[in-house]
Amino acid sequence: MDNIKQFLVDAKQNTYANNTGHTGSSRPSSYDLKYFQGDFVYLDSYVGTHSFSGQEIIWYNSKPVWSMNYYGDVLSSDFKSSFLKSALMFPSLELPCRGKTFYRQDDYTYIMEVDGEFNKFSGSEKIFFKDLLTYELFFHGGKIIDNHFDYLG
Repeated sequence: MDNIKQFLVDAKQNTYANNTGHTGSSRPSSYDLKYFQGDFVYLDSYVGTHSFSGQEIIWYNSKPVWSMNYYGDVLSSDFKSSFLKSALMFPSLELPCRGKTFYRQDDYTYIMEVDGEFNKFSGSEKIFFKDLLTYELFFHGGKIIDNHFDYLG
């Protein structure tokens, strides 16, 4: 599992947080970011920009092994995506679903709370400008097991 976590950290640092990895849309009007490393593939695909929803998936040897879904809102014109990207640049290796649990830069503060472990978790992140909530995101996810227990063929 540690190799999946390290790959996810690398993928996050080489896609949205770093303004790289842009690829063609996989769905109508989606924004897609892709990262490859050895037998691992990461895809972050989302729709919307101020109110948005997306999903991150990791495949290993072409089989899905981990996924996270998210929904977020930009709540104020004081929000800065550059601050969010800075906060997301250093996810923890233990639970690399988003950024650090706490990050501050000038008048901006990022706070992430997570329940669970890498294999099954839910959480939220918030950004404050001074005391004003400017951004909020909810996420959940975990490992993927693709065994078709109801498959008859």
